[in-house]
Amino acid sequence: QVQLVESGGGLVQPGGSLSLSCAASGSIFSINAMGWYRQAPGKQRELVARITSEGSTNYADSVKGRFTISRDNAKKTGYLQMNSLKPDDTAVYYCYAHILRALSGWRDYWGQGTQVTVSS
Repeated sequence: QVQLVESGGGLVQPGGSLSLSCAASGSIFSINAMGWYRQAPGKQRELVARITSEGSTNYADSVKGRFTISRDNAKKTGYLQMNSLKPDDTAVYYCYAHILRALSGWRDYWGQGTQVTVSS
């Protein structure tokens, strides 16, 4: 069994900051890419940021320069630091990880989602 547990969402004023974390647990051989998607009401889920096991990153244009993704491979945890938040960043944020397990091989796993609300 693999679990991705997210934490750190909440309510913040425009211009504020939040930090999300995503901890993977279970029978895991290796984690390749980790990342964050978000889904706002009435919109499709979109990629926010992604980081490979070597540390290469890519971001959605809308968050470049404001969000930073990182990871601690020893802790099997990914992080998303969100600065200069805007109301348009309001969404449910989902982490994912591309994980290798003994019987199931490589597959994507998802967190339960955490609400981020940017409002005054």
